[in-house]
Amino acid sequence: MAGAKLSSRQKMINLMYLIFIAMLALNMSKEVLSAFGLMNEKLTESNEAATNKNSAFFAGLEQQAIDQPAKYEPLKNQATQVRVLANNLNTYLTELKGKMTATVDDPSDYEIMDRGDYLDDNFFKGGKLKPEGQEFLDEIAKFKNGIVEVIGKDFPSIAEDVKKKFATDPVTNRDGNVLQWLDYHYKGFPLVASLTKMTQLQADIKTTESEVMSSMLQGKLTDEVSMSKYTTLLETSKSAYFNGEVFDGQIVLGRTDESTKPSRVELTLDGRKLKEDIDFVIEGGGVKLNVGSGRPGEHKIEGNLIFAQDGEELKVPVSQSFFTVPKPNAATISADKMNVVYRGVKNPMTISFAGISDNNVKANASGLTQIKGSKYVIDVTKVKGREVTINVSGTLPGGEKVNDRAKFRIKDLPRPTGTIRGENGLVKMQRNSLEISTIGAKFEDFDFELPLNVSGFKFKVPGQPTINVSGGKLNSRAKQALRKAKRGSAVQIFDIQAKAKGVSIILKKVSPVFIELTN
Repeated sequence: MAGAKLSSRQKMINLMYLIFIAMLALNMSKEVLSAFGLMNEKLTESNEAATNKNSAFFAGLEQQAIDQPAKYEPLKNQATQVRVLANNLNTYLTELKGKMTATVDDPSDYEIMDRGDYLDDNFFKGGKLKPEGQEFLDEIAKFKNGIVEVIGKDFPSIAEDVKKKFATDPVTNRDGNVLQWLDYHYKGFPLVASLTKMTQLQADIKTTESEVMSSMLQGKLTDEVSMSKYTTLLETSKSAYFNGEVFDGQIVLGRTDESTKPSRVELTLDGRKLKEDIDFVIEGGGVKLNVGSGRPGEHKIEGNLIFAQDGEELKVPVSQSFFTVPKPNAATISADKMNVVYRGVKNPMTISFAGISDNNVKANASGLTQIKGSKYVIDVTKVKGREVTINVSGTLPGGEKVNDRAKFRIKDLPRPTGTIRGENGLVKMQRNSLEISTIGAKFEDFDFELPLNVSGFKFKVPGQPTINVSGGKLNSRAKQALRKAKRGSAVQIFDIQAKAKGVSIILKKVSPVFIELTN
């Protein structure tokens, strides 16, 4: 266009064309500057939101460390180191950006930020870096190396990403020339472009901080839900089952993680408060009890396991029970047709239902009285007939009723046996011994201890009239008759009158005693 000789008109047209191109370039430059400015604003807004999000996350982690220090304190310490590194670099960049925008009259007018004099003069001198430029690189390296050191072992993928994002190695441009990283990114660029790059660098810092803390939480959650932290537990609707019932238990998972433990425990056993380190210990994510099984029957464990969560106490209610059965120490042996009770006495009895506590057992029959627990007595003196039936009912732990019954034959007290000096039947003794001996009566081979009191008897010496005697010893008339008896004579003591204390019925006739005199 400039090679040939042009007319004045053509020269004017060419000049106008050049002016038009320059105007287009000028307008394009302003649009690009404004675009960088708008991008910087958007990044700044995004960074503010990320800052608030990271702060809230860290505050939650701090509270978790307070609530469950064993589980979250190590994570909080690690997150604190990352947070300090991020804040240090972010603060440095914010101060540097403030110095950059201070060189223009209106920081919101991006179209005037077309020059890069500040960073060119501040970072570079000739072909070398100034101390300020080296400081910029050192701050980036300090953040990068610090993050890698803190999280490199636990989160290697994030550490590698940080190395790439914050690398400051030399860069080869499109012309094949190798430039220093600071020259390539910041030398000769408009102020608004460098400002936006630094805001993007701050965004990378916020993203790194968020990724680290999110990965920490995700790792902890993965560890918490790991099946290696669980064991199987058997959950039942009641503490004991009987033959014929449907077993409705279910197998559930329970945590055994040592860090999952309550901050406080409030438990009672049958209303009695349990004490830590005496009645229970907290271990393996559970509460291990160390209490006596107690008396036979059902026992209730109630209360709360208290966990700290978000600065508040969360109560997990406990309502469990276990059942104690008597320890077998004897076999049950019974003789058929030996279920017998006696008239005139209080027959002791033991009544119970296997597997049911005494307070849930009820028994009734004519003359039956409960003494304590499973101990009863039955008095069938007034029962007509020769049998009595004892009905027993029990309430199982689940509320179900069971019943049983037993029949007992009723017998009269056996016939008492007369005695002298405690001997019965035909007794050989001397005359003088008989004079001072006591006449008595007893039940032979009888299970009840029923002492008999003799109130009188009849005394007969062969060839002499029968003498009635009151009390249990020979009177004077009986002694006179005894002196007339010959050696070898058989003296009779009969019609003995005896009574048992507490027995209201009339006893059978007492068998007689025969004495053969030996002198």
